[in-house]
Amino acid sequence: MQKFRNIASFSTIPSYFSLDPNQISARNPHKAQNFLRGKWIDAHKYQTIVDPLNGEPFITVPDVQDRQELQKFVDSAKECPISGLHNPLKNPQRYQIYGEVCHKIAAELKKKEVHDFLVKLIQRVVPKHFAQASGEVVVTERFFQNFSGDQPRFLTRSFNVAGDRPGQQSSGYRWPYGSCAVVAPFNFPLEIPSLQIFGALITGNKVFFKGDSRVNVVMEQMLRLALHCGLPATDVDMLFGNGEATEFILKQGNFRNTQFTGSSKVAEHLTKVLNGKIRIEDAGFDWKILGPDVPDVDTQNYVAWQSDQDAYGSTGQKCSAQSILFVHENWVKAGFLDKIKQLASTRKLQDLSNGPIITWNNTQIKQHIDNILKIPQSKVLFGGQELKNHTIPSIYGAFEPTALYVPLEQIQKNKAVTTELFGPFQIVTTYSSDQINQVLDVINNLENHLTAGIVSNDVNFLRHVQSNTTNGVTYSGIRARTTGAPQNHWFGPCGDPRGAGIGTPEAILSVWTCHREIIHDTDLAPQGFKGQQS
Repeated sequence: MQKFRNIASFSTIPSYFSLDPNQISARNPHKAQNFLRGKWIDAHKYQTIVDPLNGEPFITVPDVQDRQELQKFVDSAKECPISGLHNPLKNPQRYQIYGEVCHKIAAELKKKEVHDFLVKLIQRVVPKHFAQASGEVVVTERFFQNFSGDQPRFLTRSFNVAGDRPGQQSSGYRWPYGSCAVVAPFNFPLEIPSLQIFGALITGNKVFFKGDSRVNVVMEQMLRLALHCGLPATDVDMLFGNGEATEFILKQGNFRNTQFTGSSKVAEHLTKVLNGKIRIEDAGFDWKILGPDVPDVDTQNYVAWQSDQDAYGSTGQKCSAQSILFVHENWVKAGFLDKIKQLASTRKLQDLSNGPIITWNNTQIKQHIDNILKIPQSKVLFGGQELKNHTIPSIYGAFEPTALYVPLEQIQKNKAVTTELFGPFQIVTTYSSDQINQVLDVINNLENHLTAGIVSNDVNFLRHVQSNTTNGVTYSGIRARTTGAPQNHWFGPCGDPRGAGIGTPEAILSVWTCHREIIHDTDLAPQGFKGQQS
């Protein structure tokens, strides 16, 4: 049995949930369902999901491949008008409905039994430390708080500009796309889909949702909670299915907008398949720079702790994880590398501060490490070994938190160095003050620009790095991080017109609405008017 923090058996599981996360097992598997046109439906074919900690089959999910079954999702998507389910001029009462739905969902998520249920369920399908799983639930709850009451209609407020004559006025509106899709990854099975789906819904769109089948049972239960709180049942469809089935629906459904979170490879493929009608939050080979100013010992310890969290929290399976660390020589002299080595050594499977690596197996990880160690002067700083004495199935990875040193001048010569390994892994390099522009050259040649951390209180250093980089989420200052993705600030890439944000008013308006201008011109023409040709 797993030894991670146990949430006591639930004596008061709300009736709208359909499973007990403490009880699902090979002997008591959960059978998931798709959701279509307001009804939970079974499929003709199912696939088995194994427990990522012991390999036992514990969930069965629909594996829809039959074109007739898939066509029902396509037909449902096409039923949504191009003007959306609501907009500032049509069905405006639905803004109030969603304000109330969000209020009720937030109230439910605040309940200890609901919070603990979702934390435990997240841990069962993508094992992560209690604090990480709990943080995901809390961020989701706060998002729904933020968009309760009148906030949906405040979000999409319009503006007017005076015209050239009486009766003429232009009005700018934030307009829904209509039928939209959300495709979400495995690593945040509650937060990412909840925030993107409801960002789309409150602005008037209808949503087709596809999550990673290995973890989508979390959103299955979240959708049951939302329906209990008054979510209009036909506003969302949800599919368990593979990539081919999903692509069929996305192509045939003619969605006006698809929001994809996941790998860069799939994002580029979907961009072509969907003719560019896509907003993406894809991979992030995220960087952190420790500047020349080294603070007091307590703050040094904080910076080391934050660095460990950024690189190895959630087993490094965050798109915002610290992938490469540029350490100024002053920090090296202060013993920073020893500090992060010691912190990494305390991570263990028993409390899920380290855990299964969902998208890389040990063979792939070992090959990646070996490729980097072929680079001149590169070396293992710590880690680099497979975990021992565990029951994680071989389809997943199980590795120690790892840091490899690569000389700064070698980084751009070897593509393997800047290939994101989605797990507890980072590249570490060192630099001197006169090499900062070389560091910036490395950073600006990375393919993705999601998060970054500039750890310094030197104003001139901060300004120099900030003004010469472009990451969408840049944490700056002596306590800078790369991870967090709370609900109170924009989170998304920069430098790509397809880039999608999440969670904030600006993100929702950017991703889920477009601008519409209506020019009113209602005054009658002057008496005796005769037009002149021009």
